[in-house]
Amino acid sequence: MSKRNVVILGSTGSIGRSTLDVIDAHPGVFNVRALAAYSNTELLARQAAKYRPEYVCIADQSRLSTLKEQMGKTEARLLAGEDELIRLAELSDAEIIVNAVVGAAGLRASLAAVEKGKYLALANKESLVAGGPLFPPLLEKSEGAILPIDSEHSAIWQLVSSGRKDTIRKLIITASGGPFREYPAESFDTISPEQALKHPTWQMGSKITIDSATLVNKGLEVIEAVALFQLPVNQVEVVVHPQSIIHSMVEFVDSSILAQLSKPDMRLPITYALFWPERVSSDFGRLDMRELTQLTFEPPDYDRFPALKLAFQVAETGGSAPVLFNAANEVAVSAFLEGRIKFTDIARIIRATVDKISIVSDPKLADILDADRLARETATEIAGF
Repeated sequence: MSKRNVVILGSTGSIGRSTLDVIDAHPGVFNVRALAAYSNTELLARQAAKYRPEYVCIADQSRLSTLKEQMGKTEARLLAGEDELIRLAELSDAEIIVNAVVGAAGLRASLAAVEKGKYLALANKESLVAGGPLFPPLLEKSEGAILPIDSEHSAIWQLVSSGRKDTIRKLIITASGGPFREYPAESFDTISPEQALKHPTWQMGSKITIDSATLVNKGLEVIEAVALFQLPVNQVEVVVHPQSIIHSMVEFVDSSILAQLSKPDMRLPITYALFWPERVSSDFGRLDMRELTQLTFEPPDYDRFPALKLAFQVAETGGSAPVLFNAANEVAVSAFLEGRIKFTDIARIIRATVDKISIVSDPKLADILDADRLARETATEIAGF
């Protein structure tokens, strides 16, 4: 088996680091062609020294000189700026592009990878949330494929192969419920960023951890599932499963429900994507069923978590509505982490932004980028800073 050439966009984040763990667990299988990070030059330099990629990119151009200092003498080609992510996604000899960039910045790189016929191992929710309508035409014309590495969508991806698309009754996305599933609703206004960053199950970056606390992450996953699996939103359901052992389920028309189970470990879905269509021996996420005491399920509380209900409505509306939802959330989460707004303001700002801006029903890339910009400006204005 020849080595698979891999590009990792977002190598210093939790998904990027987990991807490198998987590569380390399978020596001799992968060749890291390029590494890219937003601003963490110190870790990026250490990664580059270990994996010796041909390209090293820092998206924040102001950090390039610091990166050069920390890398010292190197044969790697140093790049800077978000536009260079596209260049890396299009590298001619790269087979797999891992897109773990946080936020809407990863969209153009994802489109470039698919257009060039790459396997896009996707953890950047915003690519499909914001750019969902843009991918089907590209996938029809190229040999590329989207390989989801979010645990929920990876689970569904593995399960849907058990039947034809027309035999799927519904996709069931599981949610841990976050840290505030049982928190007094009347105290939500007082929730601090420190409290919201304490996820009960997963260790993740700050933005996605806040999204988990508001259940916005499940809303984004609903929108993403509609785009990824090309099913209507009325065939997607969210169920709260606090143990985070079942990562998603698929119900078929004969009423059979299939589930994918493992311990919470992002390296399992990453392994599946990197080796697809094969399965390989791995202990990441390995589960001993004898240790399980209970698996519980409950419906989500839309009164506590109104952003999740809004996400279903946004998915139903389609067009540029998901772009507005995503961009407004990014602005609101940043403001909350900076202490500028209350926890409950996040959902309020998203709703107000989506309601205020006209929806483009059949958006092109320019429409999506324009909607993203306008939503950020509007959300900032609504937030009052």
